[in-house]
Amino acid sequence: MTIRNLEGFFSPTSITVLGPSRHAGPVTDRLLECLQSFEPGHAVSLVGIEADVPLAGPRCTSLDDLPQMPDLAIYLGRAEVLPKTIEKLGSGGTRAILIPSPGYETWPEDLMQACREAARKFNLRLIGPGTLGIAVPSSGLNALLSAETPSRGDIAFFSRSSAVLNATLSWAKTHNTGFSSVVSLGARIDVDLGDLIDYFAQDYRTRSIVLHLEGIAFPQKFISAARAAARSKPVIVIRSGKSLDTGGSGRSHAGRLATTDLVYETVFRRTGLLRVFDLDEMFEALETLSHIRVPRCNEIAVIANGRSLASLAVDRLQDLGAQFAKLGEETREKLEPVSRTVQDNDTRAAASSVILTESATPDQISSAITTVLKDPSVDGAVVLQAASAFTPLKSIAKAVTDASAADRKRTGRKKALVAALIGSDSAIRAELTAAKIPNYASPAEAARSLMHLAHDAQARAFLMAVPPSLPTSFSPDVARARAIVETALAQHRSWLDPEDVCEVLKAYQLPIMETRMAATADQAAELSAGFFETYRHCVAKLVSPDLPFKSRIDGVRLGLDHPEAVRAAAQELIENTKRDYPGAAIAGISVHPMLEDRHGMELYLGLAETREFGPVLVFGHGGTSIEESRDIALELPPLDLKLAEAQIGRTRIAKLLAGGPSRPALDRDALAQALVKLSQITIDIPEILELDINPIVALPSGLIGLDARMTLCHPEKRPGRTGASRLAIAPYPQEWEQTLTIKEGREIFVRPVRPEDEELFRTFFEAVSTEDLRLRFFAPVRDFSHRFLSRLTQLDYARAIAFAAIDPETNDLLGVVRLHADPDHQTGEYAVMVRSDLKGAGLGWALMKLIIRYAKVDGIQTIKGEVLKENTSMISMCQALGFTVGTSPDDPGIALVTLTVGDIPADA
Repeated sequence: MTIRNLEGFFSPTSITVLGPSRHAGPVTDRLLECLQSFEPGHAVSLVGIEADVPLAGPRCTSLDDLPQMPDLAIYLGRAEVLPKTIEKLGSGGTRAILIPSPGYETWPEDLMQACREAARKFNLRLIGPGTLGIAVPSSGLNALLSAETPSRGDIAFFSRSSAVLNATLSWAKTHNTGFSSVVSLGARIDVDLGDLIDYFAQDYRTRSIVLHLEGIAFPQKFISAARAAARSKPVIVIRSGKSLDTGGSGRSHAGRLATTDLVYETVFRRTGLLRVFDLDEMFEALETLSHIRVPRCNEIAVIANGRSLASLAVDRLQDLGAQFAKLGEETREKLEPVSRTVQDNDTRAAASSVILTESATPDQISSAITTVLKDPSVDGAVVLQAASAFTPLKSIAKAVTDASAADRKRTGRKKALVAALIGSDSAIRAELTAAKIPNYASPAEAARSLMHLAHDAQARAFLMAVPPSLPTSFSPDVARARAIVETALAQHRSWLDPEDVCEVLKAYQLPIMETRMAATADQAAELSAGFFETYRHCVAKLVSPDLPFKSRIDGVRLGLDHPEAVRAAAQELIENTKRDYPGAAIAGISVHPMLEDRHGMELYLGLAETREFGPVLVFGHGGTSIEESRDIALELPPLDLKLAEAQIGRTRIAKLLAGGPSRPALDRDALAQALVKLSQITIDIPEILELDINPIVALPSGLIGLDARMTLCHPEKRPGRTGASRLAIAPYPQEWEQTLTIKEGREIFVRPVRPEDEELFRTFFEAVSTEDLRLRFFAPVRDFSHRFLSRLTQLDYARAIAFAAIDPETNDLLGVVRLHADPDHQTGEYAVMVRSDLKGAGLGWALMKLIIRYAKVDGIQTIKGEVLKENTSMISMCQALGFTVGTSPDDPGIALVTLTVGDIPADA
C-alpha cells in the first residue's frame, strides 16, 4: 500500500492508547509521559489503561465507549486480540496502529498475517511489533520509548535496531542535531522502508533521510522509492549483518561470487544512496549532508596553516579516491602574500594545497578561503587549522564562518566547505555548526566528510547521466533462444548442454567459440577432426551437471594436436571421473578449438540469482582462479552502456584494458556491449537462472567466450504487465512498441521513452511554439538544460511511462504522452504534447487513447491531469474521452480533469 494512510502515524489529530498492557514494567507510564507533549491541541484518550497520569483526555474501559475512533491507535494489549481490535478500529475510521515494545518482540507469522488481512480491508497501516515507536518533533508527537527525546530538525531517521536508534539519538543530542521524524520499524508487519522513503521524500520538513537496515522485505518497492528520493534529497544508509549473510547459490561461479553484502552495495550504488559502514561514519555523513549538499565535488583544494597538516588530509583524500583542483595563476597570485611558496612538485595534490603563513591574520585567512572557493577549478575545500601563538582558534573559527557567509553570497554553483580546527573545544565547534559548516576534530575526519559530499554529488550525476545508444546492428533472435530454453525445460533439464548454450549466446550476438558435444571418446575424436582443418589445437572438457567447476576436478585437457589425442584425453576424463566421483552423472565431453592469442586477456561474465534482488550481472578477472582473486564488480539489470562501462571500471583488471608499452589496448567497448547483451537475456528469457562465461577473452578487436554454462528455472508468474520478470528494476517495456494510425491513414511509430532520448526532446521543444510550451508547463520555458530534460527522459518504468511518437521516415519526435503513478500505484497524472504544426492531425487523441490503455493494463485506477482553463482544445478532448472536469482547489485558473480507468472497457 506504500504511503496510503501513513499520515495517520505522522500527523494524527487524535490518539488512543489501548491496554491493558502486555508488557511488564514501566512501559505504559513512560509512553504516557511522552504523549503529554502532544496533548495540547490534540485529543489523547485511554482505553483499558489504569495508570495515574496527568492526561486530560477521556478514559474508558472499552473502544465502544469512545465518541469516535482515533486517527492513531497505540496498542499495548494482548497480541492474540489484535486482529479483532483492528476490525473495530478500521470500521470506525482509524488510519494507523502502532504496536510498541520496550525491546525485541516477535509474534507468530500466522498471527501477523491475520493482522495484515484484517487491516487490508480498511487500508489501515501497522508498525511493529518490536518497535520502540515513533516521534514527530515538529508537532510534539513523541510515542518513542527511547533513552533520549529527539529534538526538532530536518532529518528523517528509520531504524530496525533499537540499540542503533538509541545510539543515534544520543549522538544527535550532543551535536544539536534534530529530526523531522524518527521511526523504529520493529518486525515490519506492514509498513517497511520503501513506504517510509516514499513518504518522507515528499515531506517538506525533511531535508535528508537516514536509515539503518539488515535486509529488505520488498526489494522492487525499496529500489523504486530510493531512486526517486535520492534525486531530491540525501539518503544515507547503514547496513548491519554482513557477518550473518549466507552467501551465494553455489550453482555457478556467479552464484558463489555474488555474496549478499556485495549485492546490497550494488543496490545502494544503483539507487543513489550514500552507504556508510559504521556509526562514526554515519554521524559524519549526517553532520555533513545535514548542512550542505553541492551539485559537484570532484576537484578539491586543501587550505592549512601547516604543510604536514595538509599532507595528512591529502593522503587520506587520495586513499578515498579524491581528485585535486589545480589552482589558477590568478588565484595563486592573490594568495601569495599570505601563503608559503609551494616547493617544486608536479603532483596535482601538491598544486591544490594552500599553506598559510603562521602570521596570517583572521581577515587574511577568511580572504584566502573565499579566494580559493572563487577559483573556477575548485568544487570544494577543506580548511585545516591548528592553534598558534599568533592566532587563537576562536579567531580562526570566526574567519572560517565569515568566509562561508561571503561565499554563500557569491553567484554561481554552490561549493563545499569543510573545516577541522585541531584542538578546538565544543563551544568553537558549536559556532561552526551554527554557521552550517561541517567541522571535525582531525584531518582524516574532515577528508572523509568531504568525500561524502563528493560521493553524494557523483551518485546524483550518475543517476541523470545520458547513456550512449547500443549499435543499431544489435537485434537478438529472441525466438530462437527461447525455443532452445523451452525445449530443455520440457525435457525436465535444469542445465543446458554446451551446444545449446552456444546457440543461445549466438542468438544475442555474444561471440562464443564453436563447441561440439560428444557422448563417447570416439565421437569426441570424430567431431574434433573438422576443427583441426582450421586450428592447430583443441580442448576437451568433461561435462557433468553434478560437477560444474571443471578445473577443480581436473576435468580439462588443453593443447590436443590431433583427433587421436582428443580420443585419449576424452577417455581419460571419463575414466577418472567415474573413479573419483562415482555418483556423478556424466553428460559427455565437450570439444572446441583452442584460442592461441598472446595478447588476449581472460575475463569473466556471469549472471547470478540472488534471493532478495533476483538476477545480478557479474564482471571481472576470469580464469581458473576467479573465486580466489575476487576481482569482480556487480550490477543489476537492466543495463545500458553507461552502467556497463562503470561496472567494468570498478574492477582492478580494468586498468590493464588500456594496454601498455608492450601490449595493445583491448576492446573495452565490446566488453560493455557484451554486458548489455547479457542484461537483455535476463529481460527476454527469465527462465535462464544463472550463467557463467569463463573465460571470455578480450582481444584488441572484439572478444570471444571459451566456455559457458547456463542453469534454468520456471519463473513465478505474477499479475501485471511485468509477468514472469525476475528483475528488481523494471526494464524497458519493449512490448509497448507499436504503430499508430492517425488521420489520413498516416502511420506513426510509438515507443516508450529511453534515457538516450535527451537530444530528441531538445529538438522537439525547439519546434514547439512558445505559447504551446506555456500551456504545457504553465510558465514560459526557455532553458532546456540537461537537468530539465533528464527528468523527462529517465524514467523508473515501475512508476512512470512516457511514449514518444516518432516519424518513421525522419526519426523526428512528433509528440509525447506520459503518465506518472503515485507511490500507491492507484492514481496517475498524465501530460501530453504534440508538435505545434501537427495540431488537428489526431496524434494527441491517439496518444491519449494509448496512455489510457496502458493505465488499465498496469492496474492504475484513476488518471488525473491539470489543464489551464484557457487550453480549451485540451479540455474538449478530455471531455470526449470521458474525463470529468472540475476546478483545482489550489488555483481557479486550472481545470482538474479525472478519468476512472476501471470503468473503461478492456477493448476501448
